[in-house]
Amino acid sequence: MSQTESQGVIAFQGEPGAYSHQACRHYRPRMEALPCRTFEDTIEAVRGGRAELAMLPVENSTYGRVADIHHLLPESGLHIIDEGFVRVRISLLAVPGATLAEVTDAMSHPVLLGQCRGFLRRHDIRSLVGADTAGSAMEVARRGERSLAALAAPLAGEIYGLDEIASGVEDRQNNTTRFLVMARQPDFSRRKNAQGDGTMMTTFVFRVRNIPAALYKALGGFATNGVNMTKLESYMVDGVFTATQFYADIEGHPEDPNVARALEELDYFTSSLNILGVYPADPLRAAQLRDQAQG
Repeated sequence: MSQTESQGVIAFQGEPGAYSHQACRHYRPRMEALPCRTFEDTIEAVRGGRAELAMLPVENSTYGRVADIHHLLPESGLHIIDEGFVRVRISLLAVPGATLAEVTDAMSHPVLLGQCRGFLRRHDIRSLVGADTAGSAMEVARRGERSLAALAAPLAGEIYGLDEIASGVEDRQNNTTRFLVMARQPDFSRRKNAQGDGTMMTTFVFRVRNIPAALYKALGGFATNGVNMTKLESYMVDGVFTATQFYADIEGHPEDPNVARALEELDYFTSSLNILGVYPADPLRAAQLRDQAQG
């Protein structure tokens, strides 16, 4: 595929009908969605020029962060240019004519199985691990067994000809997955989202220097400069307990004076600092803050 042909393509991990596919349809409806087998394949599709963008899930409000993503992003060579939040509505999908009472086993990705524990327990349904959500729906359609169902998006049921025998089976009704849109080149030029909101997000990873209280000192600049840090996570690198990398999201743009000062102070106490992307905040962030304030 030529560079020109890849301009209208967005890659995602999973089979057609996956939640990542749903995210592509919602946030890039005019682009062709390219299914990929793994997250690595999804990233490589963009790096290799087969796709213009990649849609990658990073965290779920019920299950937590998506395994491996935080390790892959810093090494991907790609840049975050947008974020998006997809409400995860989970359906139990079975072959046409099957009933809920007949289902003994439900197949899905481990992340999704973890979001439906209550439903599975109430109906005495065993969980089976599948490669991904849409792939599980495809497998259920292939087997044609009335006792086997898939936990997936309604979109997967439409694609693979399955009946939706139960809907909204997720344990929490605010179940949401955050996605990042990745590109080969960064975009620091924007200052507003499509709705005109000027809140920007900056995502970066860093490692602190080997000095006492390094993390405390490194983060002090964000507090003193009034920069809101919305996420801070640590994870091991290279399988070594003493090698820790931190992943952070902050509100603001690196060119904002207070953010620039905070990052300068952070840089002084770190052995490495890599900005992964600068992008408009999804409007759902502001909506959630309003809901919390009203609650």
